[in-house]
Formats: sequence, structure tokens, C-alpha cells
Amino acid sequence: MDPITNPYAPGAGQRPPELAGRDEQLRTFDVVLERIARGRSERSIVLTGLRGVGKTVLLNALRSSAVRADWGTGKLEARPDQRLRRPLAAAAHQAVRELGHPRPDDVDQVLGIIKSFALRDAPTAAKLRDRWQPGIDVPAVPGRADSGDIEIDLVELFTDIGGLAADVGKGVAFFIDEMQDLDAEDVSALCAACHEISQSGLPVIVVGAGLPHLPAVLSASKSYSERLFRYSRIDRLPRDAADRALVGPASEEGCEFTPEALDEMYAVTAGYPYFIQAYGKVVWDIAPTSPVTLQDIRVAVPEAEAELAVGFFGSRFERATPAEREYLRAMADAALFGPPNGPADGRGFDGAEPGSAAYAPGGELDAVPTAAVADVLGRKPQSLSPARDALIKKGLIYSSERGQIAFTVPHFGRYLRTQA
Repeated sequence: MDPITNPYAPGAGQRPPELAGRDEQLRTFDVVLERIARGRSERSIVLTGLRGVGKTVLLNALRSSAVRADWGTGKLEARPDQRLRRPLAAAAHQAVRELGHPRPDDVDQVLGIIKSFALRDAPTAAKLRDRWQPGIDVPAVPGRADSGDIEIDLVELFTDIGGLAADVGKGVAFFIDEMQDLDAEDVSALCAACHEISQSGLPVIVVGAGLPHLPAVLSASKSYSERLFRYSRIDRLPRDAADRALVGPASEEGCEFTPEALDEMYAVTAGYPYFIQAYGKVVWDIAPTSPVTLQDIRVAVPEAEAELAVGFFGSRFERATPAEREYLRAMADAALFGPPNGPADGRGFDGAEPGSAAYAPGGELDAVPTAAVADVLGRKPQSLSPARDALIKKGLIYSSERGQIAFTVPHFGRYLRTQA
């Protein structure tokens, strides 16, 4: 079919043509916005899930909902090598500008506080030319949000921004992607600021997105974080939603799928939104005409998997050292064969031979014991701790619970076994 009219959009954070299966989260957020606008108390929100389930897409969709509600919004992406002040100051600057407050003097006052907050990022003895300038065209307001203690400063910043929003009957929402990568001190300050704002009833919320272990990161910072946030697990799509994500965009271009083709697409994608877009794009380019058949899918799958092997999987695998790659491969084997008391015949949990066409991705364990990984390598678990900790820091694996480890990327184990 014509590649120019290909409707599928596999990309990092790129919104698919059909945002299927996320209606509940969108409706819930609309209620949160309306309650806060009416002065009702509401918790901030945390979205968690594996890579490729559409957390960033959903985060952007929620931000669009806030913009439609005339809220001020700002977005940032956390990075392990960057503290919170600079990106949050930029997000706050944008949010205040979006509010459209009618009194310029009040706006300039808050912008000056944001500037003071941002400038505190530089060491006190730094020369003027070495200080980062936030691009806010008003004088800094000293004595507010510039103490140098990020927790105190963040509470004061959110309080002043919330007061400005309350003046015009609106709210402010900060959207933070990759939230698990925040510095531990910044996580603690963010929790404290959300707690203070919630108690004061000011219209400011934080919407964060991150990997499945993000709730544990927040809980380790502040014990009350379990009650501070509304947690939402973003997972792969159920069959009906996965079909809508695939069929909806195609039908607008006059294309259909046979029932057998849809069965095969769900089998190879397992309902993960990114895979639906990635496989769908290749299938569209390869299929000669509508309707798309089972044979079209089978022809397209190797090409789609080759592209994923280079971009989605390979780019992540290349970040690992040789020792870390050894650990990853051992995880893949442990996830397939299970713990020592798993299947005794050496087959996968679905009874299929590993690597065979009949092997179903769902037959893998979601998480494996660290002891099982050590058994695969014939090593003591303690000797593997450096590799495991480094992989966690790189965001390739996460600790789902004590003594358990899992990939942050779906189908990563299958990719590793294929490469091996």
C-alpha cells in the first residue's frame, strides 16, 4: 500500500493516531482538574509502566487536557546528571505565562521569584559570566525561594505560583517525565512541596511518569508519599483496545485487516502500544492491498523485528558493559526457564522450545530472582551486585521487589536470546 499514507507513528513520545485504552486515565484527570478548580482537595498523579507502554504519550495527552481547561502548564524530563532547579524553573516560567493573569505587577513578582529560585543553582562564589541565566526578563526577587535548601525553596515557589493561579480561578500543573531519575534530595523536596500545597488547598499539582519502581523511589524519600499521590499503572493494551489502535487509523485510509491478521498482530505485539505502531508501519508498507492478511503479517514481522533490534533494543544494549551484558543475558535465560523448581524439561512455560516460532512472549516470567540469575552464571549473587546496580542506574532493569529483578523494556529477554 502507499507508504505516503501510512497512518502509523512509531516514535518516542509521539502520539499515535488512535490513543486507545487510556480513556479511564483521561476521564479521571478531567475530574481532578475540575475538582481543583473548584477548590476541592486532590492528590498529584504518578504514572508508572515499562518502556513502550505510552507513558510519555499519556503524559502529553494529560497536559493537553490541562491546557484546554485554561491551566498553566510546564513540562520537564528528569535526567540523572541534572538537578531539579533549572528545568523546573523553565517549566514554572512557561506555566505562569500561560495563566494569563490580568495584573502585570503580580506576574512580574512571581517571575522574579522564579528567577531567584533558578539563579540559586549556581555556586555563591561563581562569577556573573558563569551563572546560568533563565531567560526571565524581570529582576530577581531576593529573599524568596532562594535559601539554597531545595525543600524550603520549592515549597515557597509552589505557594507563590499557586496563589497567582488562585487569583484567576485556574490551576498550574507540572508534568515530569522519567521521574525516577530525579536526585534523591530533589525527590524529597518535591514530595514535601506537594504535601504542603495539598494541605494549603492551592491549585498546583504534579503529574509524574516513570518506570515501575518509581513508587518505591518516592516511598524511600517520604513515608507519606504512598498517600500523597494517586498511582496509575500503565500497562499493555487489552485485545479490544489493541485492535482499535491498529484498525482505527487504517480504516480512515480505506484499509481493513482480516480476523486472522489481527490475531497474529496481537500475538507478536502482545498489546504493547509502541510495538503496535512499529509492526503496523512495516505491515502497511509491505501489504500489497487491503485487506491485510495473515501472510502479510508473517512477511512483515522479520523486517519489523530487525528495525526494533537496531533502534529499540540494540541502542539500549550497546550502553551496557561486557559484564553487564552477561548479566542481561543470564536474566533472559532465567526469565525463560524460570527458577530451579520451574519446568523440568528445559522448555518455556508455554511448553514450546526456546526460540521456536511457537514460543509465546507471555510464557516468560515478568521478574526473576537475583539468585536465579546467579545460578545461570554459576556465580555468587554478591559478586554480581556491581553489574546489577549499574544496570538499574542505566534504566535497563529495575527491582520489582526485594530479591527480584526485571527488564524495563518489554520483549528484551526475547531479543537477547535471539542475538545470542
